[in-house]
Amino acid sequence: MPDGAPVDQPLKVLMTAAEVVPFAKTGGLADVMGSLPKALRQLGLDVRVAMPKYGRIDDARFNLETIGTFDVPFETGVEPVTLKHTMSGPVPVYFIDNARYFNREGIYGYADDGERFIFFCRAALEAVRYLNWQPDIIHCHDWHTAIIPNWLKTIYRADEFFAPVASVYTIHNLAYQGVFGYRILEIAGIAEYGFLYPQIAELANVVDLMGRGIIFADMITTVSETYAREILTPEYGEKLDPLLRDRKERLVGILNGIDYDVYDPRTDPYIAVHYDVHTLDRRIENKIALQREVRLPEDPAVPVLAAISRLTDQKGFDLVAQIIEAVLRQGVQFVLLGTGDQHYHHLFSRIASAYPTQAAVFLTFNTPLAQRIYAGSDIFLMPSRFEPCGLGQMIAMHYGSVPVVRKTGGLADTVQDFDPRTGRGTGFVFIRYDHMDLFAAIIRALETYKYRDVWRSIQVQGMQQDFSWNRSARKYVEVYHKALQYHRGK
Repeated sequence: MPDGAPVDQPLKVLMTAAEVVPFAKTGGLADVMGSLPKALRQLGLDVRVAMPKYGRIDDARFNLETIGTFDVPFETGVEPVTLKHTMSGPVPVYFIDNARYFNREGIYGYADDGERFIFFCRAALEAVRYLNWQPDIIHCHDWHTAIIPNWLKTIYRADEFFAPVASVYTIHNLAYQGVFGYRILEIAGIAEYGFLYPQIAELANVVDLMGRGIIFADMITTVSETYAREILTPEYGEKLDPLLRDRKERLVGILNGIDYDVYDPRTDPYIAVHYDVHTLDRRIENKIALQREVRLPEDPAVPVLAAISRLTDQKGFDLVAQIIEAVLRQGVQFVLLGTGDQHYHHLFSRIASAYPTQAAVFLTFNTPLAQRIYAGSDIFLMPSRFEPCGLGQMIAMHYGSVPVVRKTGGLADTVQDFDPRTGRGTGFVFIRYDHMDLFAAIIRALETYKYRDVWRSIQVQGMQQDFSWNRSARKYVEVYHKALQYHRGK
């Protein structure tokens, strides 16, 4: 290299997503967006995040500062944006503030959601131009930002600012695709390109935004290795498996991590007593504290089964519903935290009323209580029909709660079925999506729980697993470099 030549600049990555912890959250996407950018920053990348400025985001609480205002080309005119900024740890976060689309209390569920997130994407691109900060990679997450790879290959293709920029598209859950009518193409300014899926009958006359992300991105990732294989099949592909098979050489599964700054029983501010793998005897005090808090009899010998989840069929609650009373007849306690489908609200409320000394049900989401459930439960249930990654089973293991899971997606990649012959394993795994198979796995766990030394060894093996973001972040760096190579035609 000649004298005075600049050293390699850090890779510049713009992440775009609809929700980011701690600003707005409905699910695991927000957790990833709160953790992955920090891990990439620690590897030396210049990672920045863009998200909408929803009405629920308090400027004063998060120290939001206004950078400036600019107009965004949209449909046949322009739409004004105020660009705001704050730091989330070491990560700069930019907020697209527009009263028409985002000054609302909720995140999703509006009739104009398609238009809202198309506008967010256009504004995010124009924001980095306004900042004169040219990313090497734009990393898009889920259907809300899937139009960006499409645009980079169409209306921004000849734009000098964006022409060198490669795209990575991450599928967090293939079931939520962002399906709209022809009008969304007009709003996005790409109506001249028409529909793109003539080979898929169900998608021939609709706009599937996730499908466009898959088709146009330079690289595609999803959130576990097993899920990356599963979505290539009709069973798990949600009608997009033909598109995914066509681009499978660009598809990589990278397991999500958990943020040990947030989830650590040694320092967790919400739990009664701190502990680690070397001081596991202290954990029983958290169990007693949990039983007291949820108003169940305080008995360290009784197994406490827990679930923290959206209450939907996808999460396996149709299976749980069929066996919950049979499980309670085993003499266990059951603690449930979550919201979801109304028929599950009614079902579990009835269970709590019928078994007041065994079942405690909280139809809400409460982060402090969730942490205490991880720290105080013995067995953690995740019997999902499909699970792209799942964070609950990883958090549970780190806190010494032993998971019972179905062998699918990220659950298959993170939980090793306990084998009594070898003593190896971190949980109890069943394969068929069947309520009796779930029941059998729970019974195996309860029988093993009677042998305290064996149970302790399962807890220890789970707590010693490394689910930090560091390893996954390094894999994303590899994906970014591949995306650049593909984008440059190499």
